Amino acid sequence: MTARRRDPARRDRIIDAALEVIASHGVAGTTHRKVAAVADVPLGSMTYHFAGLEELLLAAFTRLAETAAARFAERLGAAATKDEAREAVVDLITGEPGANPRNLLLSYELYAFAARHPALTEVMRGWMRQSRAALEQHFDPATARTLDALFEGLTIHRSVDPSPASREEIRAMIGRLAP
Repeated sequence: MTARRRDPARRDRIIDAALEVIASHGVAGTTHRKVAAVADVPLGSMTYHFAGLEELLLAAFTRLAETAAARFAERLGAAATKDEAREAVVDLITGEPGANPRNLLLSYELYAFAARHPALTEVMRGWMRQSRAALEQHFDPATARTLDALFEGLTIHRSVDPSPASREEIRAMIGRLAP
């Protein structure tokens, strides 16, 4: 009888690998076989940890949303004043995680997939609630909602616009929305 290999981090590696595969191939090109290869796990272990590909995608996108929301909250939580909070929003739009091409691509994939899968729609809504809660530490709820939408829109624009808004232009936009 062969000894079973103990690998307590396998499920996490599979989830991380799924995000890599989604970033490289999109949701449509994500397969158990590709994820298993990137995670360096036997193909059979995929169904041990996840009932199907949709369950794996849910776990991967949940991790993406939780990680992004935590970074967002951490950056805004470090702001002690409203001026620092406005600057934090500028930083989030122009720097990590907002300007990270991989995270933007994964976010696009999540938005598209969530539009057709109710379980992922709730993940997106949770992410939005967490982002707004982080913003509401410094801004009223209506302004937080507007800044959240501005963040989403500007990060998308920055990923495809050959002449994206500069830090100064973004700072001015935020100043008009959140004086």
